[in-house]
Amino acid sequence: MNSTTMQGLLLSDITKLELKQFPIPAVNSHNVLVKVQAVGLCGSDFHIFSGEANYNTDKRGRPIPLVEQPQILGHEIVGVVAEVGEEVEDLQIGDRVVLDQGLNCFSKQKKPLCEYCATGDSHQCQFYTEHGITGLPGGLAEYIALPAVNLIPINSDLDRVEAALTEPLGCVIHASDRVIRSRTRYAIGAEEIDRSVKSILICGGGPAGLMFIQYLRNVLQYDGLLLVSEPNAFRRELATGFGAVAIDPLVDDLAEVVEEKTNGRRVEYLIDASGAGSVFNSIPGLIRKQATILLYGYGHAGADVSVLNNLQFIEPTLVTATGASGGFDSQGKTLTYQKALDLLESKQINVGSLITHRYESLADVPQAFVSDHQNPDYIKGVAVL
Repeated sequence: MNSTTMQGLLLSDITKLELKQFPIPAVNSHNVLVKVQAVGLCGSDFHIFSGEANYNTDKRGRPIPLVEQPQILGHEIVGVVAEVGEEVEDLQIGDRVVLDQGLNCFSKQKKPLCEYCATGDSHQCQFYTEHGITGLPGGLAEYIALPAVNLIPINSDLDRVEAALTEPLGCVIHASDRVIRSRTRYAIGAEEIDRSVKSILICGGGPAGLMFIQYLRNVLQYDGLLLVSEPNAFRRELATGFGAVAIDPLVDDLAEVVEEKTNGRRVEYLIDASGAGSVFNSIPGLIRKQATILLYGYGHAGADVSVLNNLQFIEPTLVTATGASGGFDSQGKTLTYQKALDLLESKQINVGSLITHRYESLADVPQAFVSDHQNPDYIKGVAVL
């Protein structure tokens, strides 16, 4: 590298993105400098941009305003190793990698491990920080530096744009594992017939919803009724192609369709992949008593918490999940990211059709935040750098 500076896209205030110059990050003995090649744009990025969310908080959990601590967003990152620390032995310059953007006990070389890392829940690490989310610089820059244990090599010809969806697929895997590990009345593949999930409803046919369909069908081998509620025709078409029955909630009464398709039983498992507050109003009419509800999407603006009254009355199991936790290998690298990358490389999960927008430079990316993501046919955008 001839230069000591790089370009980065800085969110200096709500809705204010600026292309600026920054020093190229320094690399210590166990870190790696990565030349960023692709960054997936996540709904969380849009929420932070608009001011609906801010995960950079002080010790009391209070959000730190962007004007006080501006952020470089971007946490779904693919790149090429540009420099390695002197103690790094498993990576070389030129290696293609996906990044686990979260720093945990392994990343920070803490011993003993905190109780969360020791049980595989790295995204809840006692000392957790995250690039592109909690204030650490993210991937919307030319370079980023992370500990070597946070880098997963790409050992195939997988396109970098598709590889950028390793992180969100890892989140789907972790969320599904959280449900499996929970003590729920109904479970996929349960031996007792009256405890088996016979019908599932996914609310939202965005990137997460479409990956959930494929994960349920192709990985968990679920062969029961799988419904998806999605108002956009293009997304419904993709959902149908992946093996779901798609419903337009703007045309059909969702509760009536669920009643009809389940012969009055309603669904035993509901996944909210929409983050829409209005979903909570309808859930009591969609689920069986003591069903499982996975709260995956973020946002939920406009929901009065009193809607929880009728949910509490029928005793569902509410499962929440965030990030791509799931344990570590012997080197301290995340197993969930490895599994997600394997599923993409083996084509068990198809994400190519989900990527509707590509941005060929950092200067083009603000268009996604300002207007593109509000386009009805926008599903997933990826910055290709």
